Amino acid sequence: MKRIALLAAVVAAALFFFLPIYLNGHAERPYQGWVEADLLFIGPETAGRLADVTVEEGDPVEAGKRLFRLEDTAALATVSAKEASLAALQSQYDLAIVAQKRPEEITILKASERQAEAQLSLSVQELDRMRALARSGTATRANLDAAIAAEAANRAALDNIRGQVALAGLPARSETIRQAEQTMRAAKAELASARDALTRLSVKAPAAGAVQTLYYKPGEVVPVGRPVVALLAPEDIRIRFFVAEAEIARVAIGQTVHVACDGCKPMDARVSFISDKAEYTPPEIYSLEERAKLVYRVEAIPQDPTGVRPGLPVDVTLAPPESR
Repeated sequence: MKRIALLAAVVAAALFFFLPIYLNGHAERPYQGWVEADLLFIGPETAGRLADVTVEEGDPVEAGKRLFRLEDTAALATVSAKEASLAALQSQYDLAIVAQKRPEEITILKASERQAEAQLSLSVQELDRMRALARSGTATRANLDAAIAAEAANRAALDNIRGQVALAGLPARSETIRQAEQTMRAAKAELASARDALTRLSVKAPAAGAVQTLYYKPGEVVPVGRPVVALLAPEDIRIRFFVAEAEIARVAIGQTVHVACDGCKPMDARVSFISDKAEYTPPEIYSLEERAKLVYRVEAIPQDPTGVRPGLPVDVTLAPPESR
């Protein structure tokens, strides 16, 4: 009996010391990863000298806030020139759609019309008198012909002056007006383009975030395609970790994972990307030993992106089935 009791004591002691070690060895090991961030590199569309920068490294910015501005002296001059050109073309168009003569000139033409009407009236009376005299034999045929010619000339003069008055009140020809309209539309388009180029010299934040790096200072020349500001938007922060080939089937898009790290509050994340290619081992090697080294890159969107910092190592565990 003593030997049985001693054996039972030894077994109990072994279970007490080795069972936790065994269970811990079979517990789910977390996946290793880190916090990854895709920065927004913001620069001008054209080369130019940097006039001012309105932010500092570490500053939070809202979407639409001005970040920096290139020198715009030449662009402002171009806009002013286009505005003056459009104003001149507008004046030409306004003249084309109104009367061809000024009001003072039309007044003079109308006075000439009244004078011609009076001369015609006088010549008509003279013609009637000459016809009466010709019937009585007092006037000669030459006198009658002269009266007829004078009446016809005065009537033609009145028709001419009336035509001038009517023409003076008309606008320019339709072809001239149409050409003026087209020229003015082209000038408006050039002005809009110049104003757009001026606006683009002042660069604004495309999204809310925090300024990470400033690459140039005011007074320096920024080449085309080079960034001035690196901006980190919260929605561009990801948790990147790697899952072994034998366990990748457990991970799915939209699945919830738990994220833990040193110095940060544990949080959940949602799987947003699973690589379709294994890494670290060439795909031509299919031995059992090498297959065990295959891992797949997985990315997840953290629940609170502001609670983690880029580059921070993290431990990722899969949520239990009821939490997925």
